[in-house]
Amino acid sequence: MKRNTIRHTALSLAVGFGLSVPAVHAQQAADPAPQTQAGSSATTLDAITVTARRRSESIQDVPVAVSAFGEEQLKDLQASNIDGLQGAVPNMNIVQGRGSSNSVNVFIRGIGQPDALQTFDPGVGMYVDDVYYSRINGALFSLFDVQQVEVLRGPQGTLYGKNSTGGAIKITTRNPFEDDGGSVELTGGSFGRLDGRFYVGAPINDRVALSLASASINNDGFVTDPTTGEDYNGEETQSLRGKLAFRPSDAVTATLSLDYTRQDNALTLGQPTAPLIRTDLALGPVVLRPVSTGEYDFNTRTSFNPDQGQTLTHKGASLNVGWDMDAQWSLRSITAWRALETASFIDIDASEFELGDVLVAIDQEQVSQEVQLQYDNGSNLQMIFGAYAMRENVPSHQEAYADDLFAFATLPISFLRTIDDDLETTSRAAFAHATWEFVPTWTLSAGLRYTREEKDYARSTSTFWGPILAALNETVAFQGNQSWDAWTPSLSLQKAFSDDVMGYVSANRGFKSGGFNGRANTAAEVSSAVFDPEYVWTYEAGLKMRFAEGRVQANVSAFRSNYKDFQARVSEVQNPGSPTPTFAFPVLNAAELVIDGIELEGQALLGDNTRLSGQLSYLDARYDEFVDPRVDLNPALANLHDFVPFSPEWTARVALQHTFPLGGNGALTLGGDASYRDDVWLSVDNRPNLKQDAYTLFGLFGVWDSPQYTWQVRAGVRNLGDEVYKTDGQEFSSVGNIQTAYYGMPRNHYVSVRYNF
Repeated sequence: MKRNTIRHTALSLAVGFGLSVPAVHAQQAADPAPQTQAGSSATTLDAITVTARRRSESIQDVPVAVSAFGEEQLKDLQASNIDGLQGAVPNMNIVQGRGSSNSVNVFIRGIGQPDALQTFDPGVGMYVDDVYYSRINGALFSLFDVQQVEVLRGPQGTLYGKNSTGGAIKITTRNPFEDDGGSVELTGGSFGRLDGRFYVGAPINDRVALSLASASINNDGFVTDPTTGEDYNGEETQSLRGKLAFRPSDAVTATLSLDYTRQDNALTLGQPTAPLIRTDLALGPVVLRPVSTGEYDFNTRTSFNPDQGQTLTHKGASLNVGWDMDAQWSLRSITAWRALETASFIDIDASEFELGDVLVAIDQEQVSQEVQLQYDNGSNLQMIFGAYAMRENVPSHQEAYADDLFAFATLPISFLRTIDDDLETTSRAAFAHATWEFVPTWTLSAGLRYTREEKDYARSTSTFWGPILAALNETVAFQGNQSWDAWTPSLSLQKAFSDDVMGYVSANRGFKSGGFNGRANTAAEVSSAVFDPEYVWTYEAGLKMRFAEGRVQANVSAFRSNYKDFQARVSEVQNPGSPTPTFAFPVLNAAELVIDGIELEGQALLGDNTRLSGQLSYLDARYDEFVDPRVDLNPALANLHDFVPFSPEWTARVALQHTFPLGGNGALTLGGDASYRDDVWLSVDNRPNLKQDAYTLFGLFGVWDSPQYTWQVRAGVRNLGDEVYKTDGQEFSSVGNIQTAYYGMPRNHYVSVRYNF
């Protein structure tokens, strides 16, 4: 394997107080004097190359707030899945989705979408090798075969495959022409963790190269049902990716990529944070389970059987073709097909009772095509013209079980709801972007994108009550067709004050299309099942610096976002005075927000073998208005929307690592980090039990590299202080008072051994 793909390099991110920028290099520039021995001294920070504007550029030259991470930096973050980036990127909240072992909840700068229901689009775009993943289901990526990860903050409304209001996360996997060689890695650790990763890549000849990567990721889980002894919140994942790369001529390249992932996991359980309540038609409200006192001990009951878990099959194929037509013009095509099948039992109330237990099964398929025509005159003008089209079909089957929700004189009344729906989305876009250095050191960039999205939705839901309420049984069906379009421009002006200092100002617009409420269960709800698009304008100013003879890199940005028509799923009780209330979950274009923030990130070499890195970010996300009919009807709910969810005011991380050269015995690197997160609300409706107070997490790791990097042994501990902290919340308070919190993993340790060949 090439030296630059296997060496142990610097940890991510910078600053504690004033340093700042990308959490660590993702793709290194060629080193004119490559190190050949582990522990060799570094005199400057590695250059960081990103593709935030669809071409390779130094991260210090891009007028975009972007953080980047390479393979070794992800390991130093102790990140095995994409949610391991939590804390490393300014103003980003990224955690495992509520009640799901395969979905991801991402908010960037206060904008995201936590609901995994298929009728919601993500607020943050997820890309693998420039292919857009349209569901947050299946987006909790295991990090194997990764060359780099980029996180773009702010709306991506011009250059990216699908408009997104919050930002984008780009994962780039290894290129078999560049990453020749191989590695085998085995990891064991707490909670029965046993992971294996394998990679091999090699040119077959000058024109063809092949790579194969696989991962097996397993752990028993850290939540236990105290009655049955069964473990939950674990993982059993098998993944495989193969690539075949071609260079039929010096001007043409093509890469065919195939991937397959299979998961068979136990439930993901949380903890009830409010009393669970049954409605007894004769006796009134009855508390089935009082709220637990004291700190959560990771024991949770469930009404599901051990074989009722969460399965996923995720597979796809893509063909990426590039053609350099001449010295100035190039053409690129990205063709992709993806399919996702999931069947997930979710114990929403996290108890032995059936109050909000569900099965959600989807069978998603998408095809997409993107074409880019790029121009570069070799000096002061670069342009890109493109078109994008995607068609997605998402049929689903759902079942809701609530045999303990209602009773008559203590006798339970059975309840089952079945749902079958089908959503088809067609998205088309055309875009253009140009960068022009109109006078030396001054560069203007402008872009414009037109997007049109159409959605066809059909839904049928049937309710089956027990004998006492059988008269309420009904089937409600509806279908609809809606389309939306938007123009999303971008504009930036940047000034190179010197070779090492650049400043910029920018304005960007983002758009996320509307949709249909996938929880419209009654005729009344069907009449208002459509919700409108979201829009955001973000205005930003930034400064990117490299100084102290290349030993310090620091970036700072300040922004304001005007965000309107926020798509909020709320929990409501209709006819509250009736003995049989109708439960509804409307989606409201409820809010307009103003979001201000400041972000710092960077890294510094202290001496020859010590690296300091970190980030510090401030976020002031607030509602200008939140139109919620429930608040008008009930003054007691006046404080229901005081805070924007998943938007802590302060987040910070500082990391320090030092390498000890061991001469002919290689090198030993020791590192540690502290990550702080301010108070955060975990639901749109601000329920006090679904708030996480400020907390700090600590981590330590050590790495031994053999002299020629043939062997690497790594050990680490995460959550060193054994902090008990909430990561997400499930708020369906109109159904049995369900307010369930999900928690991060307790203290855990691991050891891994890697062999490079």
